[in-house]
Amino acid sequence: MQDGRKWDGRGAVGRRTLLLGLGAMSLAATPLWPAAAAAGRGNGLDLADLEARHGGRIGIAARRGGGSVHWRGGERFAYCSTFKAFLAAAVLQRVDRGEERLDRPVAVTAADMIPHAPVTEPAIGKTLTIEALCKATVELSDNPAANILIREIGGLAAWAAWFPSIGDRVTRVDRLEPALNAAAPGDPRDTATPAQTVANLETLLLGDVLSPASRDRLTGWMIDTPTGPGRIRAGVPNGWRVAHKTGTGRLPVNDIGVLFPPAKNPGSGPIVVALYFAEMRKAPLAAREAVLAEATRRAVAALT
Repeated sequence: MQDGRKWDGRGAVGRRTLLLGLGAMSLAATPLWPAAAAAGRGNGLDLADLEARHGGRIGIAARRGGGSVHWRGGERFAYCSTFKAFLAAAVLQRVDRGEERLDRPVAVTAADMIPHAPVTEPAIGKTLTIEALCKATVELSDNPAANILIREIGGLAAWAAWFPSIGDRVTRVDRLEPALNAAAPGDPRDTATPAQTVANLETLLLGDVLSPASRDRLTGWMIDTPTGPGRIRAGVPNGWRVAHKTGTGRLPVNDIGVLFPPAKNPGSGPIVVALYFAEMRKAPLAAREAVLAEATRRAVAALT
């Protein structure tokens, strides 16, 4: 769905410097960690006070090198638009294999339109390249762009089959935008766990599943997104860079990404984090986003 889009001006600063250093920070995902996170409600984090104050469930997993923390890391949450970072990765992987071209034009029609189409709606009757569709999907969370990309890679079945191809047998793919955002409590459709999402981010943004060029392109889109400055971005220390993808439902607010420390003080490398907040009491978007920011602060503090 449409994500709250306020811009704090920090996202694109230092992007080139950061991308040049990604190779030095590569980190292999540890497949067993998502299963371990399911063993209990929390490890290294206690967010019971936030849940008591705001209602609902908060799910977070974060890892830095060999250290990890989580709260409800093995529970399922509707991922909303956070899936779009992975969709772009799937397309870029096809480009790396020679099965797709970034410059291939795709027709955009009125029949493709659904709510929140900042890039695709002005392009009705024209074409957008695969690269432009990916960029619109990640940076501005354009819903028709995401559905078009799913169609272009072979439909929902092909999209669902991609997750096991990177070692993820947890994430569910069931519906297109915008229906995938409608997940009642206990509904497993279109859900993921924080722990598995962190493993996927490590595989794609810090591993070698994508070529260096594709990995840098995806990271750049996630840095440049103006969405959700009050979520993960608001919870990181000054000087850190955030490559992230937000997701927003009627009430749920989510954010996933990689937090890169300042180049002059890299510490133990980047922190990979996935945050989901669902089933909360009705509250303004800014208040719900502030819960994610606070959870991020606690996770970063625990890992630094």
